[in-house]
Amino acid sequence: MTNRKALTEYVSAFTHSLVEQGVKDVVISPGSRSTPLAYACMKEEGLAVYRQIDERSAAYFALGLAKASGKPVMLLCTSGTAAANYFPAVVEAFYARVPLLVVTADRPHELREVGAPQAINQVNLFGTHVKWATDLPMPETENQLAFLTRHLHRSVQNATSEPRGPVHINVPFREPLRIDFEQDYLSTHEIAHFGGELSLSVESRRFLQQLLKKKKAC
Repeated sequence: MTNRKALTEYVSAFTHSLVEQGVKDVVISPGSRSTPLAYACMKEEGLAVYRQIDERSAAYFALGLAKASGKPVMLLCTSGTAAANYFPAVVEAFYARVPLLVVTADRPHELREVGAPQAINQVNLFGTHVKWATDLPMPETENQLAFLTRHLHRSVQNATSEPRGPVHINVPFREPLRIDFEQDYLSTHEIAHFGGELSLSVESRRFLQQLLKKKKAC
């Protein structure tokens, strides 16, 4: 398998896995390093793609989409300081309990901590203001797609389980960043679900709402 085919397979599996988990919207802040995933999102059926050049505006737009729909929304940017501009909206999503999948493209591991221009430490960038964070492996000629999809499913489960909130998915890519638009992707359905139902039942929600009303009245 060529590097281009491996990259295409990887990003196709990425977007397909999210769609399988109910993700329908993605907001993209265009940039170089995120090009493979951005193209994969455009290619993926079932994904509505929104483009916002300014990262801060894009983050709040995604936050609004997730609040309105109650569904997890994917937010994608390139590497470097672009990701730092997402921070205010990520913090608000954490405290407002809004499900966001914050996906940051990154430099490959060999270009980290070596003085590469515009490179910052993106691992655990949002600290305690996300429910969960993962630094994914890079695409390889022999992709471990089961590992990739397992972590993506875990990300969605964390974002949508109570209390809901944002998760951070850091994805390193090595150049060249071109994918094959004609290459088909056939899902092997490695994992249907990461875990069981983690959301509160209707009865539990009503109980908590009544409890909160009583506290406010006091």
